[in-house]
Parts: sequence; C-alpha cells; structure tokens
Amino acid sequence: MNRGVGIMLIVAILSICWQVVSLAAEGDGREPFRMEEVVVTASPIIEGNRVSDYGGQVSIVTREQVADLNAQDLPSALRRVPGVGISRHNAIGSFGGAEGGSITIRGMGSSRPGAEIQTFVDGIPKFVSVWSHPLMDTLSVDPVESIEVYKGAQPLQFGNAAFGAVNMVTKRQREEGFATRLQGAYGSYDTLVEVLEHGGRVMETDYYVVQSFRSSGGHRDHAGGQLQEAFARVGHRLTENWYVSLTANRTDNYADDPGPRDRPQAAQGTYKTEDNMTVATLSHDFPGIKGDLKAYWNGGKASWIDQYDLAKFFHYDTITDYDNYGLHTRENFVPWDGGSLLAGLDLDFFSGKVEIDREAPRQDASFPRETFRILSPYVGFFHKIPVDEKWNLIPSAGLRYYNHSDFDSQWAPQAGIVLKNPDTDIHASYGRGVSYPGIFAAAQSRLFWGGNDRWKDLDAETVEHFEAGVSHSFSPKLRADITFFRDKGRNRFILVTVSGPPHYENIAEFRVQGVETAVTYTPARDFSTFVGATWMADRSPDNLPYVPEWSASAGMNWRFLGKFRLCLDALWQDSQYVANTRSVDYGGSTIAEVGGLFLLNGKIACDFGFRSAGLSGEIFLAGENLTDEDYAYKKDYPMPGITGMVGVNLKF
Repeated sequence: MNRGVGIMLIVAILSICWQVVSLAAEGDGREPFRMEEVVVTASPIIEGNRVSDYGGQVSIVTREQVADLNAQDLPSALRRVPGVGISRHNAIGSFGGAEGGSITIRGMGSSRPGAEIQTFVDGIPKFVSVWSHPLMDTLSVDPVESIEVYKGAQPLQFGNAAFGAVNMVTKRQREEGFATRLQGAYGSYDTLVEVLEHGGRVMETDYYVVQSFRSSGGHRDHAGGQLQEAFARVGHRLTENWYVSLTANRTDNYADDPGPRDRPQAAQGTYKTEDNMTVATLSHDFPGIKGDLKAYWNGGKASWIDQYDLAKFFHYDTITDYDNYGLHTRENFVPWDGGSLLAGLDLDFFSGKVEIDREAPRQDASFPRETFRILSPYVGFFHKIPVDEKWNLIPSAGLRYYNHSDFDSQWAPQAGIVLKNPDTDIHASYGRGVSYPGIFAAAQSRLFWGGNDRWKDLDAETVEHFEAGVSHSFSPKLRADITFFRDKGRNRFILVTVSGPPHYENIAEFRVQGVETAVTYTPARDFSTFVGATWMADRSPDNLPYVPEWSASAGMNWRFLGKFRLCLDALWQDSQYVANTRSVDYGGSTIAEVGGLFLLNGKIACDFGFRSAGLSGEIFLAGENLTDEDYAYKKDYPMPGITGMVGVNLKF
C-alpha cells in the first residue's frame, strides 16, 4: 500500500464518519435513527509502571489500550511498553519456532529466544515445553482484560524459571445482564479480522465466550498466515465467600516462513500449532485471608512442515507434542494490622516428544516422551509502617524453592523496600531468577548429536536482578518515573562443537544494566500523551541479541469533535544484534546485526450509537508503518511497508 492509497483511506473514513453523524442528527422522524450521545474521555496511553507492595515493577496494558493500538497479537499490544522488544517474521501468523518470534524485556529472553521470559494466562504457564519458549500465536489478545508485564525476576509473583514474565488476565462478566461485541475488518494483503464475544451474568452465575478468526496473504511470497481462537469461561458464586470457575480455550494457526530476502527459493516451510488450555479454579475471600487453588492442563501439537535443509538438500517435518499440567495454590493472610503474609506452592509437569519425518532416503528420527517436574513452594511478607500522615514505609522479603526432577534444587530470594505517599513511590528491590535447561537439551542431543547425555550435567541458569526507582505525580495531569536496573546472569548454557559431539555447557555469563524512564501527560480530559525510553548503558557481551543500546516509544490519544478519536504511537530503536541460527545452513553466523528502525502507527475512529436499538460502536481506519520504513526484526526478513485496515466494532 503506497502513501496515496493511505491518504485516500483516511479521507474515506472521515467522510463515512461525517455521514453517519449527519444521518443520526437529521433522522427522518423515526426513533430508531436517533444517535445516542456518546461521552468518552481519552483513554490513557498506558496504565503506567506500578510498584507492588513487594517492590517489583509491573506495567499494565488495559483492553481499551489494546483496542486503541488495533493490536492483532500480543507483541503489538506491548509496543508502547518501555523496555519490551519483539522478534517476528510477518504481520499475522508470524511466530514460528527458533528466532521467528519472541518477546524480550530489558534484554532478558535473549538466550534461546523467549525462553527466559515466561508467558502466563491468569497466572498459569502457557508455552511449548519441549522447546522452552512461548509461541506468540497461541496467546490471543481477544479474551484479554489486561496484560501485566513483570520486568525482572520476581519469584514471589511468578516462578517456573522466569527472568521476567507476561501475564494475560482474561475477561469476565462482572455486572448483571448481557453484553455482545462484534468486530469485522479488512486490510492490506487481504488481511481479514473477525471477532465475536459475548458475556452474561444471571444472579450468581457468569460466563464469557470469545471466537476470533484472522488471516493474511502476507507481504511476501510464502508469508501468509491464519489464526483461529475459541475461548470460554463460566463461573459460579457458591456462597458469599466461595467462587468456582472453569476456563478453556483452543488456538489453531499456521504461518508460512518465506525464507531470507535474497534466497526466496529457501522458503522454510510452514509452522502449524494446535494449542488447548483448561483451568479449573476454586477461590475464597474471607476477612483476613483469601486465596485460590488452580488445576490446569495446556497441551497440543507444534509442527514445522516442509523444512528445507540447504546444506544437505532434503526436506523434512518436525512434529512436537507437548503437555503441561499441574496445580497452583496461593494464600494471602493478614496476620496483623499493616502486615501481609503470602504462602503458595506450584506443582508443574512439563512433558513432550518429537518426531522428525525425513525425505527418503534419509531415515526418520524420534525423541520419546520426556517429562520434567518442578515443585516450588514459596513464602513472603510485607509490612506497612506509617512514617507520618502521608508517608508509608513498606519492607518486604520472600523466598521460593525449586525442586526439579532432573536437575539440582535452587533457591530464589526476593526483597524490596517501598517508601510512598499519594504522589510519590520510591522503591528498591532484588530478585533471583532461575532458568532450568528445557527438554530441548535432551531432544537435540538424541535427535542430532548421537544421543549423548552430557545435558544431564548442566546447571540452571541464574540472574541476579537489582532495580531502584522513583515515580512522582507533579500534578493530576503529569506523572513521571525513572528506574535504574542491573541484571547479571551466570551459568548460561551455550552450544559447544569442540571436544566431542555437540553439546551444551554452562560457560557463558552476561550483564545488562541501564535506565528506563516514562512520562505521562494529560493536559485535558480528551487528550493524553506518553513518552518512554530505555538506555542499555552496559551490555556484556557486546553482541548480546535483542538488546539495543537505545529504544523509545511515544504516543497520543485525542478525542475531538465529540465522536472522533485519534490514536498515534511511535517506536524508535537503535540497531541491535539478533539470533540468526538459520543462516548456518548458508555458512553464516548464528548472530547477525539488523539496523535501527522508526515506526509510526495510527488509528482514527468515529463513535456512533442508536439508543432505541441498544447499539453502539465505532468505524475505524488503522495504519502501521505510516512512514514506509524499510526494517526487519530478523536478518534478511523484511517487514511490510505501509499497511492499512478499515473496520467496524459493534456493541449491543
């Protein structure tokens, strides 16, 4: 899509919006065509960095902010969050294996792409256990009420070997009655979007269902993709204090890998994923104590079909079956005035197997099912100490213990201190992250490296996370925060190809430290702005993947003429090194450098409503990469130029 077409689309959507408003204003004497007054203020750019009572920092993105971004996937929804980076192939359905797709947080997640960053849905881990990294296509934003980004190791909040975490909180109908939303959109490269969601609550029973479909032809040959999502939640309040719920979702996707730009004949096949998740929750809330018990299962099949090995000139399929299941329980006590005691236990089983079907005359290979078990109890506390009428001092401490079925046990302490008043938060915290070798270490050894068991000698990777910062509201309109952080990793395991068959060894260390800042300014009810920046002052080694020295994001939300809303966001990022494992087939390095980028995205919408029909909604036009930037997250995998999407959201 060129600039001329983009301008024409903007003019068209403004014209449509004006005609809708005019029609509603004039009417024809009949009540059904009378426009309902829509009073909406500009939503904040980002909820901001919140500091928990345990001293950890969390960024929160709400469902309204996801809509303002016209985000079609999880990474797009996080593009305004300072310190968050992504890797991807295409615009839709782009997250295959290896370096095809991942999320990094302040440099964490750069080892095996995404492996150090755990993804959760309502506090339950969701990832492909065999390869130890999440597949972004299995994490739909459609059922999401909010997204929590935990920056740095916070073992009291999330275990399961997390150096950082992203938790997706699902939607729930909390008010009596029913609500339905329908979205339809069409965009560049024959991109189609359809989302239907419906929720209801009758007395003590509530439910919420979501169905969505996305497809795109792709901006390159062999770069198409498709995503299908189904989500359901039902809950019932047993008594005033007890509540039970059941959630289930299914995701199906495929994504073609077009291969490097200068070698289109080297298309790397198709990624296909079938993912299922079911969670049963029993929760209670009494004076002085509340908690929950969750039982879950997450499993499916992740397939890489029709891979082409240029070094050996043959095709093959890699098919992975995975199953994650377990129990999580957590209790919060108030043992004394101002005090809080946390106790919990996670029991997780991660299991999977791999089949490789090779083109004749080469032989097939298989990795039989392997299961890892992690038992991790944890305990923590904080106490609010009044300093004066406004200030409170909150010290905290906690400890998580990891007992692994195949590797040595580990301790993960956490400590923090917060000094706060209604306008200011001053905090400092420490947390230790633990990342165990995944099943992939055993799978790769048996499938490719002669079946040696040297992976059993590995130790867990660890990171020592420190941060300190201050957040202050200068007025109800202006808030700013600045955070200093430092992460030091030890025992990073890397692939060694000398001294015997290829194998992993704990021989690498890394260090990342820097400064992150964010400013939110809301000069008027209908106008808000945001700017954030991250400076990686020190990176060791210098070619650490996915750690640009500088990155910044900015945006604005503006409501004008009563019913129009304009949302803009921009991302600037310095050049960075990226993982590039596929280049080995062509004699290249496993680490490559990609240039910096500047991306400008926008959405303009017009609200409407018909009172008698109980209908409201918006017509919108959204565009990405409006400056037509030539950029890539992965070496030799160019991303699209200017893209546009026009659509409608209906609520009734």
